[in-house]
Amino acid sequence: MQTGNVTTPFGRRPAKLSLVKRQMETPDTNTGRPVDKWKVFRDACEARERLGLQDRALTVLDALLTFYPDAELKPDQGLVVFPSNAQLSVRAHGITGTTLRRHLAALVDAGLIHRRDSPNGKRYAHRDSGGEIEEAFGFDLSPLVARAAELAALAQAIAAERLRLKRSKEALTICRRDVRKLISAATEEGADGDWQAIENMYVGLISRLSRNPDRLLVESVLDDMQLLRSEILNLLEGLLNSSNTDGNADQNGCHIQNSKPDSINELEPCSEKEQGGNAEPDLPTPVVATPVVKPEQMTVFPLAMVLKACPQIADYGPGGAITGWRELMGAAVVVRSMLGVSPSAYQEACEVMGPENAATAMAAILERAGHINSAGGYLRDLTRRARAGEFGMGPMLMSLMRANASRDRRTA
Repeated sequence: MQTGNVTTPFGRRPAKLSLVKRQMETPDTNTGRPVDKWKVFRDACEARERLGLQDRALTVLDALLTFYPDAELKPDQGLVVFPSNAQLSVRAHGITGTTLRRHLAALVDAGLIHRRDSPNGKRYAHRDSGGEIEEAFGFDLSPLVARAAELAALAQAIAAERLRLKRSKEALTICRRDVRKLISAATEEGADGDWQAIENMYVGLISRLSRNPDRLLVESVLDDMQLLRSEILNLLEGLLNSSNTDGNADQNGCHIQNSKPDSINELEPCSEKEQGGNAEPDLPTPVVATPVVKPEQMTVFPLAMVLKACPQIADYGPGGAITGWRELMGAAVVVRSMLGVSPSAYQEACEVMGPENAATAMAAILERAGHINSAGGYLRDLTRRARAGEFGMGPMLMSLMRANASRDRRTA
């Protein structure tokens, strides 16, 4: 701690304890190495926002550095410059006196310069008989030397953060393009699936982006957009594989009939009477009623997306965590009992939605338990809507994810 470096300002300017503390904590620069004044200036420009400075303040700092004769700030030769306000204004591109004083105070508050005021508040220097400066009153640049390493590290961190933001924006742009064109292709070519719900999810993700989003928001939207792209690709892959399987089956059937015309399986009679055996009465073919929406027709979203939208369900998993669908289904059974949902209601949901979506629905109900009067009635209503083809899990998950993101921003 350098108590000898502490000075108070001239006139009516108050001596703030924060400035006194900063002067006392400034390391001794007499033993420091010379610092390139323009390099440390560029680092200060890079860290401008972190230092709480405006661009005009950096213009004033640039003007101050021009009054130091050497390219390097050398602690052993004195680091006080003493230009008048008129000289500073000229080198700061004609900045007005009021603005100049305000930004000089901002540089002092940011800890980049110190004031070394004379008894009468003027800026000047005492010289010896040889013309060398013995003592000067003005602005001390020694904080730039003392904080050179700190400013360089801060500038590097800001540059790295800017690069990460740029890379995240580029990846999000590519992912957005993929999702948008995949949805358009599937819609135009009439592919099976609830593409309107997926379109709504895509629009919901885009709406989360502000005009100038920070890196955390961009990365959050990017993660969700990548999950949506993976789900679209999985859905399209299933449709394409199903189409290929049907085509191969037809081709294989024709091949068997043509290559083995005398096959027993091909020429097998329809009844034992035609083979000379005892005839049995024909049995009527049973007709099985199928629901409007089969469980396999409902999209199963990635487990990571479900857990991000419904984080509370993890508390009911083994060890307070969920790593797979089996663990999520087990936690859903516990939550079902806790919320008073009857086994029959949950079983019906599993039959209509599929076990994964039924467990997801229970996780979503747990997330909104404070706003639902009857969890069992709510689940039965979701099941009824799913059977009628009026319900998809996507919009519910995206709504919960948006609510969680909004709550996190409020608590941050």
